[in-house]
Amino acid sequence: MPVGAYILFKVASGNEREALEKIANLPEVHTVGMVYGEYDLIAKITVPTLHSLEDFMAKKISKIPSIILTSTMVIAQEHKGKSQHPKK
Repeated sequence: MPVGAYILFKVASGNEREALEKIANLPEVHTVGMVYGEYDLIAKITVPTLHSLEDFMAKKISKIPSIILTSTMVIAQEHKGKSQHPKK
């Protein structure tokens, strides 16, 4: 059963756009965005198994040198929401 997760990233100052582009190019990543707050980036990913999530983090994410810290949240249950912001 596929495993979905949200990953939050702290990135070395000034390297946010470069890290965002590298993360966005990984095939497991659905979306990645720059955010304000304690973390700099957030990505939504899907991998085949929990073991492959460990591989993804160890073999792909850890190879991006500007990433200082990650926090991974495995999705337990997900519901479809609105895909666009309401128009003003």
